[in-house]
Amino acid sequence: MAETSPSTVHSPTQTTPLVPRGILFPFILLTSLFAWWGLANNMTDTLLATFKRIMSMSDAKTALIQVVCYGAGYGLLAIPAAIFIKKYTYKSGVLLGLGCYSLGCMLFFPAKLTANYYCFLAAIWILFGGLSILETAANPYILSMGPEETATRRLNFAQSFNPIGSIMGVIVAKIFFLSKLNTASAEERAAMSPEQLKAIQAGELNAVTVTYVTVGLILLVTWVLIAINKKMPKTHEAGGPLNLGPTFKRLIHNRHYVWGVIAQFFYVGAQIGVWSYTIRYVMQELKLEEMVVPGGKTAEDMAATYYTAALVLFTLSRFACTWAMRYVTPANLLTLLSTVAVALTATVIYVGGRLGVYALVGISGCMSLMFPTIFGLACRGLGEDTKIAGSGLIMAILGAAVVTQIQGTLSDALKSINLAYWVPLVCFIVIAYYGAVACRKDLPGTKAE
Repeated sequence: MAETSPSTVHSPTQTTPLVPRGILFPFILLTSLFAWWGLANNMTDTLLATFKRIMSMSDAKTALIQVVCYGAGYGLLAIPAAIFIKKYTYKSGVLLGLGCYSLGCMLFFPAKLTANYYCFLAAIWILFGGLSILETAANPYILSMGPEETATRRLNFAQSFNPIGSIMGVIVAKIFFLSKLNTASAEERAAMSPEQLKAIQAGELNAVTVTYVTVGLILLVTWVLIAINKKMPKTHEAGGPLNLGPTFKRLIHNRHYVWGVIAQFFYVGAQIGVWSYTIRYVMQELKLEEMVVPGGKTAEDMAATYYTAALVLFTLSRFACTWAMRYVTPANLLTLLSTVAVALTATVIYVGGRLGVYALVGISGCMSLMFPTIFGLACRGLGEDTKIAGSGLIMAILGAAVVTQIQGTLSDALKSINLAYWVPLVCFIVIAYYGAVACRKDLPGTKAE
């Protein structure tokens, strides 16, 4: 059994440059994309509460949004994206993904004309298919833009701009469509005439659509800026035989990589599960539905403030963790914060109230380093297999579809959103095991025991 000591697991360094000279501007341009898919992820998370209000749906049915996003979008397209990138270039992958992202946003307009939930799901699928391609290209591209010993820290730095986009996504959603939701409850809507209900829903769906189409148009401008840039670094990612069979065989027998995929599956499931039901949990625990607020604000709009606070903490914590990795190994930091996340999630489940809400916000601070750290740890020493390995780690994002659906179904069955948070708690236990034990297996240059 191949093992390593903690000191050999991607030791931090204070002297190696994070980004080599001469590629700073391309690095900034690529890093900006992390904010754009953060905006899409978290703006779409708010759609669960939005469609629940507009169409009076159950938690399980609104969770289909996450099934489409992370199951059909990320789960199905990551490996085709890796093959495309292997044949062409990382830049080509970025352009293809960004183009699909923009198209998906603009398809909200025909979906609105039908007022059909499943047409919106189709647009969301194309949007998130684009994000799958975009992430499959951008994450390993960042890892390759400098020395391997700073790769995990470099990816953490680039990923630090992802939650900035996430905050923008929640703020945009809060201002442009959550605040436009009619305050009528599901029972009140059921008592309305078909004409009255249709008029209310049309206004709400129009607010959602205008927001997404506007984002799509802005993304077109971003696509052009990247397409015409001639200074993106040319790494050795394109060309050559695919050799998929031998590559998959090597990866499947590499335990630190396989466990990395498993940990990533559970992490993304936990993250989306925590965030998707934050608005629901805050509304319930702070009894926002019972409050009378001047200005006619909906409970969802008020609860979104706590969601924004969680994302701000997530952002600050990611920058702090990137700095801390100069002194603490990424694996040890991952173990520590995932253990704290377990304790905070237990508080969400069993304490509740305002303290439970604060604990729910605090979980985001623990989650901040998890995705890029797991990605970086899992890709160590893989060489040319990194391109296909990266697609496996992006495919693991389908954990969001599986875990969120389980959490929504459990919430409906138990009639308790609190107990449903046992699902992300289990996920954090798996991540703690990966950081403490599994990420140290089968590393290059270690002795078998």
